[in-house]
Amino acid sequence: MKFGGKSVKDGNAILHCANLVKRYTENEIVIVVSAMDGVTDSLLDIAEKCCAERSHGHIKLFVAEMMKRHYDAVEVAVKNEEIKGKVYSTLSTLFDELEKVLLGISYLGELTGRSKDYILSFGERLIAPIFSAALISVGVNSVALTGGDAGIITDRNFGRAKPLPKSNEIIRNRIEPLISINKIVPVVTGFIGITEDGKITTLGRGGSDLTATLIASAIDADEVWLWKEVDGIMTADPKIVHNAKVIPEISYQEAMELSHFGAKVLHPRALEPVMRKKIPVRIKNTFNPDVEGTVIRDSMKSSRDIVKALSLIENVAIVNVSGAGFDFADIMFKVFRRLASARVNVIMIAQSSSELNLSIVIEKSDLKRALEVLKDLNGENIKISKKEDIAVVSAVGAGMAGTPGVAGKIFSALGRNKINVIMISQSCSEFNVSFAVKRDEGRKALRIIHDEFKLG
Repeated sequence: MKFGGKSVKDGNAILHCANLVKRYTENEIVIVVSAMDGVTDSLLDIAEKCCAERSHGHIKLFVAEMMKRHYDAVEVAVKNEEIKGKVYSTLSTLFDELEKVLLGISYLGELTGRSKDYILSFGERLIAPIFSAALISVGVNSVALTGGDAGIITDRNFGRAKPLPKSNEIIRNRIEPLISINKIVPVVTGFIGITEDGKITTLGRGGSDLTATLIASAIDADEVWLWKEVDGIMTADPKIVHNAKVIPEISYQEAMELSHFGAKVLHPRALEPVMRKKIPVRIKNTFNPDVEGTVIRDSMKSSRDIVKALSLIENVAIVNVSGAGFDFADIMFKVFRRLASARVNVIMIAQSSSELNLSIVIEKSDLKRALEVLKDLNGENIKISKKEDIAVVSAVGAGMAGTPGVAGKIFSALGRNKINVIMISQSCSEFNVSFAVKRDEGRKALRIIHDEFKLG
C-alpha cells in the first residue's frame, strides 16, 4: 500500500491513513509513504536559494517552519506520549542534519545532483517515522525504514536513479522476515534509494509509486494499492475536463502509455517491476476508500471505447535537426547518443528521411542541456533549431489497434476547431496517437478529443 502527496499533509490525515491501514492488518502489508504536500517543492526551492544567496538567516527560518509543521502533525497523529517522545527525537536529529547540509550548500555556492537528492530525501525521511509512530499508537506494530534500509540499491543517476537488479533479492531478504515472521508493518520512504557506496538518490518525481511496485515484485505481493486523492484513473485530467470519468479497468500497456505522456496519477516506470509477475495495481482514493477504483492488470479486455483515455503534457519543447547530404542513420545515432549521455528524456519523435528532418519532443527543463550537447552538429548542412511553448496530447486505448479511421477522426475534430497540429506520432502497437500543438491550445485540444470520442 502506498500513501502520498496531499493524502499525508497534516496530523488528521496521517491519523486517518493509519486507521485505514489498521483495517487491512489481517494481511501481510508494506506501507510506502511520500512527503507531506508541498514539502519536496519547498526543499528544492530552499536548496536553490541557498546556492544563489550567501546569507544564512533564511535557512534557520525555513527549518523552524518545517519543524513546526511536522511537530504539529505528530501532536495530532500520535497519542502515546512515550512514542511521541521517540519520534520527536528522531525528527530533531533529521532537522539538525538538514540545517547543516543547507548551510554547506550556502557556503559552497554549489548545488550538485548528489546534494540536491540528499536534500530532497528529507521529505520522505521525516514523514516515515511519523506515520510509523501513528500506526503504533493505534495498535499496529510498525517500523520506519528508508528506501536504502529496505534494499533499494540504485545507479548514480541522481535525480532519476534506476534501481539495480540486485535490489530484488535484497528487498526480499529484508522485508519478508518483518512481515511474515515478526508481523511488523514496515513504513518505507518512497521516492528515494541508495547507491552501492551509500549515497542517497531519488527515483524522479512521483517515484514513491515505483518504490511500492519494486517492493511488491520482490516479495511476490498479491496486489499493489496506490492511494491517491482521486477515485481512480480518469478518462482525462478532471481539473481540465470536467466531465471526465473513472476507468474501472485498464491494461499495463495502456496505463504506461498514459503515464509516459503526462498522466500524473502514476509514475512512468512504476508498472515495470510488477508486469513481469502480473501483479495487479489498484488506484484508490484515500478519502473515499470504499470505491473500487481502477485496477491495472495484464489484460487486454475488449471495450466499446476505442479511445480509453487522454493525457496532456504542457511543459515541453521540440528540438529539430534538419539538413541534407548526410547519412540519416549516422546523424540519428549521433543525436540520440548525445541526448542519452546528457540524460535528456525523449518523449516522442517524428522523422523524414527523404531530406534529413528529425523532430524530438523533450521536457522543457531539458532543452538547454539538449541544445548544448547537439551544438557541435550545427553546421553548414545541418541546422539545430527549437520550438518552445509546446503541449503534447495523447489518445490511448487498446481498442485503437486494427480500428481504421481513429487518427482521421482526431485530426478532423482538431481541424474543425482551427487547432494547428505541429507534429504527429503513433506507436507501432497502435495503442497511442500523440500530437503536438501550441501550449496555449493544449487544454482546448484535450477537451475537443474527449468530446469527439464521447468519453465523458
